[in-house]
Amino acid sequence: MNRIPLLVPRMPLADTLVPYLRQIDQNRWYTNFGPLNTEFERRLLQDTAPTLGPDNITTVANCTVGLELALQALDLRPGARVMLPAITFVATATSVIRCGFVPIFADIDASSWVLTPAIARTVADRLKVDAVMPVSTFGFAHAPNEWDEFSRQTGLPVVIDAAGAYGNQLPGEVADVVYSFHATKSFGAAEGGAVISHDVQRIKRIRQLANFGIDASTGLLVGHGTNGKMSEYHCALGLASFDEWADTQRTRRDLHARYLTALRTHVGEVELQAKDPDGVYPLMPVALPAGIDVQAVRAQLSDAGIETRRWYAPGLDAHPALRDYPSSDLEVSTDIGSRILGLPFFIGLSDEQIAYICTTLATVIRDKQAAP
Repeated sequence: MNRIPLLVPRMPLADTLVPYLRQIDQNRWYTNFGPLNTEFERRLLQDTAPTLGPDNITTVANCTVGLELALQALDLRPGARVMLPAITFVATATSVIRCGFVPIFADIDASSWVLTPAIARTVADRLKVDAVMPVSTFGFAHAPNEWDEFSRQTGLPVVIDAAGAYGNQLPGEVADVVYSFHATKSFGAAEGGAVISHDVQRIKRIRQLANFGIDASTGLLVGHGTNGKMSEYHCALGLASFDEWADTQRTRRDLHARYLTALRTHVGEVELQAKDPDGVYPLMPVALPAGIDVQAVRAQLSDAGIETRRWYAPGLDAHPALRDYPSSDLEVSTDIGSRILGLPFFIGLSDEQIAYICTTLATVIRDKQAAP
């Protein structure tokens, strides 16, 4: 068995880009919300929120910039406290800090591995909180109406970090959503992102901040923004990805279904995240049994030619640059974070390779459990 990599990004091939690149050549418009950007935004809305209009979406250079600008556009007080789950990618926290706000790390649900409205209410009752940023961790799709209701009841704005959940996570009527189109996601444009909101004024503000904070009607700087625009070339990649999107979704759903079957057949010891089995997912995380040395398992899998990664582990509260920020009780996050292991997951992974990964993992776990 040849070495099995963790991820193999799948992006549109060069030939599929040619028609869009020729449009760029003809338009001679390369960035600054050009014609391809407009069409890309239209297709994004058609795919995720067809009842909304062009003023309800803006592209951004990447998801991290989108999170920062979505937070900045909330006009929170300096030093505002933003709740987020302890189990997520570091960019969720750094986006809060770079806005001059304070991240508050909250626990996650033991089954879904995400921050839920119920947990957020409990934390908000005990700690001062000004906004909440739940995360669609590992592609998990939150029920947007539940976060809408949370926001209405508490008065706290909600921005959903859906970096890895395009194709699953929908925006709410109150809760905004931010997507990533990084090359490793299910839907990719190499780099890029988008923010969708029912509030057209918020989108107008975010788009303005993505253009340095300039009021385009006067040329005057009215906010402290950044250069957060998505180029026409990245939009060309996004449009070519849309041309393949239906096939990509079918292929990823089939891969996930085959993987789940193999895991349940061969590795009953691992715990799986509770989420829609028919979702479109970019990663395959599992939680090893308690007491197993994850690093030792990784080493043995590596020796067997299987690349793995400890996704979002340990929790954010354990990172040197984040240790001094406040948190709630993180019992579940500490437990799950100590056991998560990311397995190879990419389009083109064969049934033989999946079976090899699962049977090898099962053997390693059982050997560890049997050891004195």
